[in-house]
Amino acid sequence: MKPSEQITKRISELPAWQGKLMARMRNLVHKVDPDITEEWKWDTPVFSHNGLVCAIGSFSDHVGMNVFKGASLKDPRRIFNGGLEAKTSRSVNFKEGDSIDEAALLEVIRAAVALNAGGGKKAAAGSNAKTVRGAKKAKRK
Repeated sequence: MKPSEQITKRISELPAWQGKLMARMRNLVHKVDPDITEEWKWDTPVFSHNGLVCAIGSFSDHVGMNVFKGASLKDPRRIFNGGLEAKTSRSVNFKEGDSIDEAALLEVIRAAVALNAGGGKKAAAGSNAKTVRGAKKAKRK
């Protein structure tokens, strides 16, 4: 089974609120980066572009997005609420009924994609891959 099929299958097997939330998060990832690759690793949906970007997992009481290099991202809206003690990753966790600051989540995903595109340079939320690449090219001149 292809990773995208496995992800769709997982979404359909979840309780309704978790499936809707995971599908929404998946759509946001694709909205930020239409060229992102869906993978199935560690029995969970994983998204990559020039390296691992994020994973979306369902747990008994929440759905979470783990941003693999989240510790390297600025978080001015303080959306990260999990894994704050981890050396490299950070997560955003939602329980049933939680409101989602979609703009803040999009900024985090955008910054994570830009960080990978920039070869590991620290990316601010709200950055985009073109900005990071442009800064890198400017330094070379």
